Amino acid sequence: MSDYESGRLNFDHKDVLMARAVGIDLGTTNSVVSILEGGEPTVIANAQGSRTTPSVVAFAKNGEVLVGEVAKRQAVTNVDRTIRSVKREMGTTWSQEIDGKKFSPQQISAFVLQKLKQDAEAYLGEKITDAVITVPAYFNDAQRQATKEAGTIAGLNVLRIINEPTAAALAYGLDKDKDQTILVFDLGGGTFDVSLLDVGQEDGHGFVEVKATSGDNHLGGDDWDQRIVDELVKRFQNGHGVDLSKDKMALQRLREAAEKAKIELSSQSETNINLPYITASAEGPLHLDEKLTRAEFQRLTADLLERCKGPFNQVIKDAGIKVSDIAHVVLVGGSTRMPAVTELVKELTGGKEPNKGVNPDEVVAIGAALQAGVLKGEVKDVLLLDVTPLSLGIETKGGIFTKIIERNTTIPTKRSEVFTTAEDNQPSVQIQVYQGEREIAAYNKKLATFELTGIAPAPRGIPQIEVTFDIDANGIVNVSAKDLGTGKEQTMTITGGSALPKEDIERMMREAESYAEEDKRRREEAETRNNADSLVYQTEKFVSENADKIPDDVKTEVNDSLAELKKTLEGTDSAAIRAAAEKLATVSQKMGAAIYAQSQPGGEAGAGAPGAGTTADDGQKADEDVVEAEIVDDEPKREEGK
Repeated sequence: MSDYESGRLNFDHKDVLMARAVGIDLGTTNSVVSILEGGEPTVIANAQGSRTTPSVVAFAKNGEVLVGEVAKRQAVTNVDRTIRSVKREMGTTWSQEIDGKKFSPQQISAFVLQKLKQDAEAYLGEKITDAVITVPAYFNDAQRQATKEAGTIAGLNVLRIINEPTAAALAYGLDKDKDQTILVFDLGGGTFDVSLLDVGQEDGHGFVEVKATSGDNHLGGDDWDQRIVDELVKRFQNGHGVDLSKDKMALQRLREAAEKAKIELSSQSETNINLPYITASAEGPLHLDEKLTRAEFQRLTADLLERCKGPFNQVIKDAGIKVSDIAHVVLVGGSTRMPAVTELVKELTGGKEPNKGVNPDEVVAIGAALQAGVLKGEVKDVLLLDVTPLSLGIETKGGIFTKIIERNTTIPTKRSEVFTTAEDNQPSVQIQVYQGEREIAAYNKKLATFELTGIAPAPRGIPQIEVTFDIDANGIVNVSAKDLGTGKEQTMTITGGSALPKEDIERMMREAESYAEEDKRRREEAETRNNADSLVYQTEKFVSENADKIPDDVKTEVNDSLAELKKTLEGTDSAAIRAAAEKLATVSQKMGAAIYAQSQPGGEAGAGAPGAGTTADDGQKADEDVVEAEIVDDEPKREEGK
């Protein structure tokens, strides 16, 4: 179990059996709340008797806030004051103004959470304050922060933010005796995740360990609905010459009809879409009456289905397993009921039939309730190991992205690296935090920048700056930088202002593949230049400290080689820099040989010359634990010598 220790969550809270905690699946289109009763999870029906609550918020003309089914019902006649699918905007600067007041995604989500909280309190007859809330596995730091803030606004103490596929696996895998690898394919209303997890028993403890995760935060059932809407708009315009997309009320009716048609086409081969009085022309009222077959629907949405393949293939690659190693496939999210999606999953997994033993609408909330039970001490002997979806690190000299925590690392986790300064008497270092997969920092997403000041005056390479990344169990990032000499420390939590849009994540992953070679070339060039620069510095320092011990002819030869390398460093030819550095390293060895020749047997020979036994590398530092990298204030940063 030693491999798990960094990710082990302390679940044995025997002293917190107080108020009960709920598990909440905060979805794009629908949300669900569940609670443990007698150790078994129960989905709580809302005041309208439904086990799922639409994630829709509306503001009535009199200012009343409507949530759920009542908000959805009045959407047609109150389009401008009805908000849906706000989950897609979590972690962004999106806002909507109603009656002169701006509402953020957190506030809108909080209305939905409040409704679920009230339904749970009515069912249980007691106050609810604690909750575990689920998010897509591919949610970034800003989106997780925003979700937690929504819970706080709703009056909930958010015990944990848990990934949706992990929750689904928890619900599915707790009673499994033998170890097995399961694939969770989660296609919801607005987001898509695919995760590979190991579930089973070890030493009498049930465990769920995430091996790899990938996804798309802007792919879901809403996109399939939109394709039907676009097709109906096109057909109506061709038939009547009226563009329904310009009519907000008509568009809302089309959206609702499209969602209904999509659901019907999951169980039948064709459906009729009939919307009387959809609009009016000079001749009078116009009606929409169209037939849509399953084949037409699948043709309209073929490219959306294709987008599901990328994350699946990525997760198989990251986990390093074969498709045949997958024991079971668990489908999550209402959108997985579409026959085309089920067929795609069977095709991708080599013909495996998806597990039919879980309700795709409720399994995530059930898993969240189980996790709440674990944290409250009601569920014992469960180990949950989740992962972070994207690599985190800092920019080091030369513009290199130095990863400190790799993607798919088990969380919670804490990693540190020790860096040093690049200039003599450098008083401060600027820490630039990035998230992504590219080798060059600028191609990744900058999350934050902060400065560590008060570094004691010292030659470059002497100060030791420890940079620590700490990801908590919610996937939220804390970064600190500490001068090990003075003890000065600067810490910051990456907050919601650092939103990573879905486009950025997708671009990072795509470009990491397509530009891998270019990144490698740039990194090698930067390393060649930095190693050469370091060799110049070390050689000049050695010559000045041992001038009286080095013969004039050797000193002249070394200075000539130094001048040649400095000149090549003014240009951009990496091959020339490498050749000049190798020449200087070779010539430098003569200094060491001359000094040793002068010394008496058993006497002190002095420090070895730079480059002795090396080429353009830096030479080994006394402290083996120090990563030989440099942080420069106000210029690009990169890792050096490793």
